Amino acid sequence: MRVLTSLLVVLLLVAPARADEPQDLVDRARLSVESVLRDPNLAGARSRLRSARGILIVPQMIKAGFFIGGEGGSGVLLSRDAQGRWSSPSFVTVAGASFGLQIGVEAKEVLFIVMTDKGMNSLLSPQAKLGADASVSVGTVGVGVEAATTGSPATDIIAFSKSQGLFGGAALEGSVIQPKADFNQAYYGQPVTPKQILVDRSVNHAGADGLRNALAAR
Repeated sequence: MRVLTSLLVVLLLVAPARADEPQDLVDRARLSVESVLRDPNLAGARSRLRSARGILIVPQMIKAGFFIGGEGGSGVLLSRDAQGRWSSPSFVTVAGASFGLQIGVEAKEVLFIVMTDKGMNSLLSPQAKLGADASVSVGTVGVGVEAATTGSPATDIIAFSKSQGLFGGAALEGSVIQPKADFNQAYYGQPVTPKQILVDRSVNHAGADGLRNALAAR
């Protein structure tokens, strides 16, 4: 029964989020940026952001499980050009499952700061798997990035999180990131690919100005 319950939890967590309010996700992403970047325990996030190639913001990632665990959440991905200007957001889903000793439930805000072109290019693909397509290091509240990562220039993405609750065992590595084409189309009023949004910058949405300004202010 416990295994069955955990499997159902995994399926619920990795299911697509409601597709009715892309702007709500953008607004919550802005609040997450402000929350994480003003946390004194995560000062490393602010310094890394100054040289970032991009950022993936997941305002609420849920993990739950009993031996079999799952995590899931919707987020927005933005790119930063050579002049430091942030793009409009491309919408994504982040989902993963893990096995092993893990008991509890956790909800957290996560900022995936993309440090390399390789990391950014991997997130532009139809499906990216963290740890396979791009290396990941994780910083958490109470642990600065310098203590939580090797500082290796080969690190493509560094994840900073503020968490509530209790969870043991599951890690961000292995999580799969995929575009949310329905959110992108709803937000921009036309079918549009992540590349058109983040690289070509052929579309724009004024509703993301607050998020871009929050990122530029750091």
